[in-house]
Amino acid sequence: MVSKKPICIIMCEAWTRFLDLGGWADTWFAKYGFIFNIAIRPGVLVQIKIYKRNGRKERVCITAESYGQTYLLDPDIPSYKNQDIALLEAALEIMKVPKDLYLEINIYSEMPKGAGTGTSAAVTTALIGALDRLTYGRLAPHEVAERAHKVETEILKLQCGIQDQLCSVFGGINFIEMTDYPRSIVSQIALPKEIFWELERRLLLFYLGNAHSSSEIHQLVIKRLEDSGADNPILQGLRKCACDAKDALYEGQLKKFGKIMIKNNELQRALHPQLISTKADQIFKLAQEFKAYGWDVNGAGGNGGSVTIFCSPDDSTKRKLIDVVEKMGGGIQYIPTNIPRDCLRVWQAKF
Repeated sequence: MVSKKPICIIMCEAWTRFLDLGGWADTWFAKYGFIFNIAIRPGVLVQIKIYKRNGRKERVCITAESYGQTYLLDPDIPSYKNQDIALLEAALEIMKVPKDLYLEINIYSEMPKGAGTGTSAAVTTALIGALDRLTYGRLAPHEVAERAHKVETEILKLQCGIQDQLCSVFGGINFIEMTDYPRSIVSQIALPKEIFWELERRLLLFYLGNAHSSSEIHQLVIKRLEDSGADNPILQGLRKCACDAKDALYEGQLKKFGKIMIKNNELQRALHPQLISTKADQIFKLAQEFKAYGWDVNGAGGNGGSVTIFCSPDDSTKRKLIDVVEKMGGGIQYIPTNIPRDCLRVWQAKF
């Protein structure tokens, strides 16, 4: 029987992200690229209660608290049949859970499912970061990101860029140079406090009311980019947006930064008109009416997911915009965020 008191409790917190400029240029078919993104809370929190197994048949119990689901898993015999837990099974497999331990794993996030904010990558990095504490040695943040990326691309054979995993472990505001997929250099953008605070105050995240999902549209875009090669003019434009965004922030040019957001959004539209949904465009129209500086869809776009708005400096106007957008209905909701400056957080809970 499992003892009532765990040997220890391991915690790990990883970040989600928004405002990914240069997206689509972090993929295998892009080969190289520049990406700008910002880590945010709400992130993903993983808690592992560790017990001696003491002859118990089960080895891992995972509870996805946000969705009210619990699963019993054997790390040595992953099935990969259930898409809801395939990422978790692959993370357990790659981390080699000690056979003499029984784990109770709880995964929690306040980010809506399918928001297009890299939540699945944050789940994987947080789980790998916590599981790393069970064995000798420690993974550096970039090594956690590399393993999380391998989970999706090598074990599960999924289409996957590199930016989500990197942002989830490094936190802050990031400029990523992908030198040769999947190799990359991550530079954190250090800004004056006033600029950082303005971004944190004025960048608004809106969930569109339904989950983003890979679709036929995304497959068409991937095929088009694969056929046209790494120097496709739209990919080149997206790369330039990431570089220009970095430069604008270093210069303190916030209006310029907002215009770059809009340009990035229109380049995604040029990949395929349906990457920018009707709901997203309705919100962008309202944002323009409320004199917002910029807007952009998060992630790969398409039906569902979320958008980021860079609102005007006036705080009351910001609150009016939030109110009007939420009154659109259809499940649209404002999600309060802040920008964590820490790397992946891993620690042992204190009794």
